[in-house]
Amino acid sequence: MDLPLWSYGVAVVGGGLIGLLLAVFGGGGSVLATPLLIYLVGVRDPHVAIGTAAAAVAVNALFGLAGQARAGAVKWPCAAVFGGAGLAGSMIGAQLAKQMDGQVLLTWFGVAMAAVAISMLTPRKGLGDPGVRLTRALTLKLAPVGLVVGLAAGFFGIGGGFLIVPGLMAATGMTLAHAAASSLVSVVLFGAATSTSYAASGLIDWRVFAALVVGGAFGAIAAPPVVRVLSDKAVLGRRLFAVMVLATAAYVIWRSLS
Repeated sequence: MDLPLWSYGVAVVGGGLIGLLLAVFGGGGSVLATPLLIYLVGVRDPHVAIGTAAAAVAVNALFGLAGQARAGAVKWPCAAVFGGAGLAGSMIGAQLAKQMDGQVLLTWFGVAMAAVAISMLTPRKGLGDPGVRLTRALTLKLAPVGLVVGLAAGFFGIGGGFLIVPGLMAATGMTLAHAAASSLVSVVLFGAATSTSYAASGLIDWRVFAALVVGGAFGAIAAPPVVRVLSDKAVLGRRLFAVMVLATAAYVIWRSLS
């Protein structure tokens, strides 16, 4: 797809914004990538937009995972079971999405965005067991939840962090901080599986992908001072962000139906 030069500039700026939002608010930021590519960058095919966004989200999540791993915040056994089960689901979801009409898929994507916004408006508790360990019982709870979440992430081409974090907390009782860090393992796996499926069908714009990744790296670098500024206003900031996602969802649904 041939896009004007300014489109790649918009992709860099948009990638920076998404990387910043992901670092500041956690799950939910990646869901803005597909609307950005379609309505601002100018990627006309919804399938190409979803595939490209999924690839960029996987790379950006990998950067975040490296930082969380160095901090020792990732519960690797739990993350591996959840992500491994979800990997199969994400591949199935991506195959199903590619068979669906692009405009119909966009409508359902808008519905998923609304669900993300509602999830972000739901209060989350930071209490939990910081020393949680994987057991057979936890494995039996984690695997099916991971499969379902992976299916949704692959179908919509999103990171799925807004589903992964509460899923990990509900299944294991781990803290919010550990769940947010551990969720990045699944985001990387789901994004990689989804984008691989789309790439095999020639549905990724690699130049736009590169622009998103470059912008996302700058966004991640800019995040720490923003986090410090918003530290005492985190709830308000998260609610405002959720309202923005909800408004974008309404616009996506309206455009896809019209």
